[in-house]
Amino acid sequence: MTAFVPESGKNFKSTFLYENGFKANYIINEPVNINKSSTGVNKLRLFIAAKEVDTIDGYAADQNINKFDLVIDWGWFYFISKPLFYILDFLYIYTGNFGMAILLLTVLIKLVFFPVVNRSYVQMAKMRKVQPEIQKMKDLYGDDRQKMAQEMQTLYKKEELKPLSGCLPIFIQIPVFFALYNVLLVTIEMRHAPFFGWIRDLSAPDPLSVFNLFGIINWTPPQILMIGFFHLLFGLTFFLQTKLNPAPTDQIQKTLFTWMPIFMIFIAANFPIGLVIYWAWNGLLSIIQQAYIMKKQGMEIALFANFGKKNSEE
Repeated sequence: MTAFVPESGKNFKSTFLYENGFKANYIINEPVNINKSSTGVNKLRLFIAAKEVDTIDGYAADQNINKFDLVIDWGWFYFISKPLFYILDFLYIYTGNFGMAILLLTVLIKLVFFPVVNRSYVQMAKMRKVQPEIQKMKDLYGDDRQKMAQEMQTLYKKEELKPLSGCLPIFIQIPVFFALYNVLLVTIEMRHAPFFGWIRDLSAPDPLSVFNLFGIINWTPPQILMIGFFHLLFGLTFFLQTKLNPAPTDQIQKTLFTWMPIFMIFIAANFPIGLVIYWAWNGLLSIIQQAYIMKKQGMEIALFANFGKKNSEE
C-alpha cells in the first residue's frame, strides 16, 4: 500500500482522480501564510509497505493517524474479523501453523456458542422425537390446514417445543463464517500460509481435485470442479447433520435437503481451502455434539443404529 498522510490536527482536502486507467490521490493541506521575515513548513508523511496488521496498527497508534487501521478491508463484520485475526495469530505463535490455528479457533468458537447451540440441539432432538406424532396428524387431518395448525400448536405447547430455535446454530455462525472469510482474503499474514501435505496456501482454493484423481492426471479442471478431500469431508458432515436433524414433512423440502450437501460442495470449490477446513471441522464437531445430546435425550441415532444392526447381522 502507498498512502500520503497529512499532518495531524490540520485541515486538508483530499481529491481522488481516475482518468484513462490512471489513479491518483491529491492531498492539499490548509494554506500556510509566510511573511517576509518568517518561515513555514508543510509536511506530508508517505507510507509505503505491505499491509501487515501489526505494522498498520503500530503506525496508527504511534503517529496518531485516525482510522489508518481501516486500510485493511475487514468487511461488514469488522468487529468480528479483526478479533478473529488476533486470536488466529496468537494460536499461530504457539502452533507454528495457521491450519492448526484454524482448527483450534473452531473449537474455541464452539465453546463460546456452546450454551446457545446446546439448547437448540435439545429442541431439535425433541422435534425429531415427535416426528411420528406429526406424521399421524398429517395423515389424520389431511388438507385441513387450520385443524392441523391447531393440533401442532397444542403439541408444541405440551412438549415445550420451539421449532425456530433449531435455526439458531446456523444463524449465529453466519457472521463468524464471513468474518473468517475476510481474514483469509485480506490479511497478508494468511497469504501463502501452508497447512500440511499438498495445501501450501490456506488463502487459495484447493490445488487438487477428485476430477483429476488428486493430481495424478495432468489436467486442471474448471474452478467449480476443484473438489478436494476437505470438500468431500465437508459434504459428508453436511449430509450427516441433515440426517440428524428432524426430517422435513414437505416433499420439496426433503428433496432440497437431500441435494443441498452436493450443491454446497461445488459452491465451496471457489472458497479458500482454509475456510473449507473450518467448515468441515466445525461440521464434525457439531455432529459429535448433536449425537451426544440425542443420546442424552434417550433417542436412538438412526445412522449409528442402522450401521450397528448391519454389522451384527453380518
